Amino acid sequence: PLAEFAVYETAPQPWPADNPAVRLNEDWLDTQAEAAEHAQVERIRDYIRAGDCYQVNLTTRLQSRLLADDPAALFLALQRSQPGSFSIFLREAGVASVSPELFFDWRPLPEGPHTWLLATQPMKGTAPRGDDRVADEAAQAYLRTSEKERAENLMIVDLLRNDLGRIAELGSVRVPRLFELHALPTVWQMTSTVTAIGRRGLSLAEVFGALFPCGSVTGAPKVRAMQVIKELEPGPRGWYCGALGLIQPGGVATFNVPIRTVEFEGAALRCGIGSAITLDSTPEGELAEWRAKTRFLLRAQAPIAALETLGLHGGEYPRLAGHLARLQRTARHFGLRLSLAAVREALGAERLAAGEGDWRVRLTVDADGRVAVQRQPLLPTAVPVLLALAAEPVHTRGPAAEFLHHKTTRRELYERLSATRPAGAFDVILWNEAGELTECSFGNLALRLDGRWLTPRLGAGLLPGVMREQLLREGRIHEARLTREDLARAEGLAFFNSLRGWLDAILL
Repeated sequence: PLAEFAVYETAPQPWPADNPAVRLNEDWLDTQAEAAEHAQVERIRDYIRAGDCYQVNLTTRLQSRLLADDPAALFLALQRSQPGSFSIFLREAGVASVSPELFFDWRPLPEGPHTWLLATQPMKGTAPRGDDRVADEAAQAYLRTSEKERAENLMIVDLLRNDLGRIAELGSVRVPRLFELHALPTVWQMTSTVTAIGRRGLSLAEVFGALFPCGSVTGAPKVRAMQVIKELEPGPRGWYCGALGLIQPGGVATFNVPIRTVEFEGAALRCGIGSAITLDSTPEGELAEWRAKTRFLLRAQAPIAALETLGLHGGEYPRLAGHLARLQRTARHFGLRLSLAAVREALGAERLAAGEGDWRVRLTVDADGRVAVQRQPLLPTAVPVLLALAAEPVHTRGPAAEFLHHKTTRRELYERLSATRPAGAFDVILWNEAGELTECSFGNLALRLDGRWLTPRLGAGLLPGVMREQLLREGRIHEARLTREDLARAEGLAFFNSLRGWLDAILL
């Protein structure tokens, strides 16, 4: 159907903020090949050069399968992963939307019963959140000053001003806020607000007739952009990029643009991801934006807790300040509540209970700030340890790449690669798609080359280990681009982490 409505006797109820402690769905897979998406971007740029249009919103579809018994559990996890201002769950329609984008808000003004204020807030302009404070501030600054991103936004502002002008009182269209930045969990987004006073006697049907679909998910000019979308995209978008909302007593109506929206039918899940293509766009840049927008799905697949593994030796935690600093970075990146006082209290209690000896202490902090500590004896490690090269690369450019830079309970990749190590191996040496060495599955790596100890550069895709930071600061190791070929000529090899310290190693 083109539209569905339901009438309720009571107001919708808010959802609890529970986050199910289970894996909710399988991995998300793109329904199109990357080469096809590259070709679509270039085709749109050809249309723009020819003067057909000046912006087209191109989307792709991701598919997965639900593992939970109830799709409501997935919606709750999506809410935690992407707190949306305009979230809605409709079981009968098979849609779970955590959209941050307002399509329109329509409400009466106090001036009289037939005077209506219309507000739209198109979301156009994106930058991925940084992995640390410096990178995040740089991403924010880029979005604030980028001519490309501002131009994308302004094109849609002009389109919506025109759409609103068709149903507004003469001269009432305004842009009270232009190029506002919003920090979402995985991306920075730019919005602008366009308002108008609706003409006397305006109906909701006329509002939809003038505004739907929202220009932010079509492009401009709207009709030609939609023709290009129909030509290039593999099928209808469904609820994605349509409109979902609520009409309240008294005539107030609020509808979202269903981005960040999952549709479900039985166990089958579908989610659309898109971006605006302009003449300045590149296929690589747009795919990077899609990957950033996909992160909210990966975060919702299973609960995330910040994780630190500490050594406790003779009643002392070595490098505790470094662990707490990394814990803060992880909590900030994933939006986890964190009380360092609660963490210190939990670690202090564990220290008193442990007494003397050597211990492995595992500390987690979940989304609600709950601290959990587990302790077990730390047995001596015979050196040198044996290391084996991982059988496959780590992918550092996908939407799951953020888990390479922050230590969390989402360690499926490390566990899978570690499980493939040959008998007798202590750990595996990981490498990325470019052939660069990165780290081991539970520690960092160092090679001695030309008399100097070198460790893989952070940009290769690895965890900033606490002991690694200390050794770099002291000048005992140095960052470098290291490849698999360097293993053959290395004069020495070492595994190290904050728990076990420095362990000489041999390559199997």
